[in-house]
Amino acid sequence: MFKKILIANRGEIACRIIKTARRMGIATVAVYSDADARAPFVQMADEAVHIGPSPAAQSYLIADKIIAACKQTGAEAVHPGYGFLSERTSFAEELAKNGIAFIGPPVGAIAAMGDKIESKKLAKAAGVNTVPGSPEAIKDTAEALQVSREIGYPVMMKASAGGGGKGMRLAYNDKDVEEGFEATQREGLNSFGDERVFIEKFILGPRHIEIQILGDQHGNILYLNERECSIQRRHQKVVEEAPSPFVTPAMRKAMGEQCVALARAVGYYSAGTVELIVSGADPSGESFYFLEMNTRLQVEHPVTEAITGIDLVEQMIRVAAGEKLSITQDDVKIDGWAIENRVYAEDPYRGFLPSTGRLVRYNPPVDGWTEDEDGNGRRGVGGVRVDDGVYEGGEVSMFYDPMIAKLVTWGKTRDEAADLQIQALDRFEIEGLGHNIDFVSAIMQHPRFRSGELTTGFIAEEYPDGFTGAATSDAALGHLAAIAGFIMTARADRARLTDQQLDGELEPPYDWSVTIAGQTFAVSLDEEITVDGVAVDLAVEYTPGDRMIEASVGEVDYGVKVEVTRTGLRLTTHGMIHKVQVLPARIAPLTRHMIEKVPPDLSRFLICPMPGLLVALHVAEGDKVEAGQPLAVVEAMKMENILRAEKTATVKRVNAKQGESLAVDAVILELE
Repeated sequence: MFKKILIANRGEIACRIIKTARRMGIATVAVYSDADARAPFVQMADEAVHIGPSPAAQSYLIADKIIAACKQTGAEAVHPGYGFLSERTSFAEELAKNGIAFIGPPVGAIAAMGDKIESKKLAKAAGVNTVPGSPEAIKDTAEALQVSREIGYPVMMKASAGGGGKGMRLAYNDKDVEEGFEATQREGLNSFGDERVFIEKFILGPRHIEIQILGDQHGNILYLNERECSIQRRHQKVVEEAPSPFVTPAMRKAMGEQCVALARAVGYYSAGTVELIVSGADPSGESFYFLEMNTRLQVEHPVTEAITGIDLVEQMIRVAAGEKLSITQDDVKIDGWAIENRVYAEDPYRGFLPSTGRLVRYNPPVDGWTEDEDGNGRRGVGGVRVDDGVYEGGEVSMFYDPMIAKLVTWGKTRDEAADLQIQALDRFEIEGLGHNIDFVSAIMQHPRFRSGELTTGFIAEEYPDGFTGAATSDAALGHLAAIAGFIMTARADRARLTDQQLDGELEPPYDWSVTIAGQTFAVSLDEEITVDGVAVDLAVEYTPGDRMIEASVGEVDYGVKVEVTRTGLRLTTHGMIHKVQVLPARIAPLTRHMIEKVPPDLSRFLICPMPGLLVALHVAEGDKVEAGQPLAVVEAMKMENILRAEKTATVKRVNAKQGESLAVDAVILELE
């Protein structure tokens, strides 16, 4: 067994690998860029080596720097995590030349399966169903248009070396191809150092189901059941679960055995994932197609660990050291249900725009990397597991992926795991930047999610006009009104105790007018708590200054984030931010005399929606533009975002230059 390994990655996955290595008694070495100098994974490792500036292309993607760090520290093996160099054959080859073990599959398997174009050819030759598409990389936009027309729209343009939702664009017509092909090439080049793009048919109404593979160097290959990853946004997974609510035991066996045969054909060992597109319209599950194979550890591996009890990182290390698998296919069971939500630094209330900045407050529902006393860290504490790589006061950088943490819950049933997600998300505190906690909580509560009727179009279909918060029942609004009345009474009670008041001792107001979601409730806290004259069984503790409270109304429990505003409160719970106006009942009628403030017209400005780099500016002063016309492209979090004109106008003034770094809400140009 190895005595020291180096982790060629960053963030939560680096922490994840260090945690297992530490338990196995293996020393660890971290490598870090300027942006990660104070990151938790650097502190967790036994040693750390600085490898360059913040951009990944100047640090984490340079193999020579990784190898130099291995030689400097005496690391015997490298775990690449996911992304970066994890599927780069040249990296694995260089490690071998230098006598350093690669904790992953053999070079031949990476080459055969890691390249999406070559893996598709191999799968087809092996008799595996494949999605119709281009056999070779597309040279230019003209060829992309020709191939797309031959296949038939809609089509998916995919960077050959892509992954994690990067370098993927859906095209429904020629215009989409013309606008998106070169952008897909750039994303592939910037994120993976490979600009090759291929095109394949996009199957409507698909489910994304993947099979976890695990093999050793002695010819043993197992499948560790499936994961359902259908809920995606911009082709990036948001929610993952295991097992799938769609897959039957017979389907699981057929899919698993086929994926094992495919892995065996290329001499695969270590952990890997075969991704399948499954037609949700075919309940038999026979209509599944090979999509790609990821020759690495997946982001969503914790849900598989939670239901099987198998530590995948440990198995990868043992396999790389030459050990045989200690389990057989018959040992692989399904115990309960696990769901993972990816907590991203993106604002769902602003079209999911990336949000970088400082984590002013970061308080997860359970501390990251903690576990129950039984030592089953694969399920965290009480069925709640947090995998993270950030800290309060740290920054979410524009240079890397926007994921803040992974929240994993385990329950005996799917509903139990989903309910636990809602509770944990309510208690997940993040301040300082936008995040998607409310959004994933809304998904957990959505009737369609609960039914298991999922497709990769779930988000687009259920939130076609964007996200404004989870649906809240009238009963829940009444409960929140009671909570708001209690909070304001407690605050008024403290205020009346201030020394040297002019009018002697005051009584706090007990009667409140609470307006929430357009409804006004009369809340009284005199002898009993009532809402619109109906008694409410409220149990809550609040001390002025509390930012998080636990409350229950009858049998309904709430974890509520509290923020005081000028006219009341902002209460966040169950996937919704509620702006609550709370006024003493005697004052509330006077609000009808207040003049409503009209927001300014910003339609004549093209405003940068996020911090990012202006990579393209398509217009100049004096140009006439039409509604929907692309005006600029801003790159943030390794993703390109096309900014379009909202209306027909003329460019009056250009305030930014191509190549300039922009702050959020910076005015790029003015229209008239």
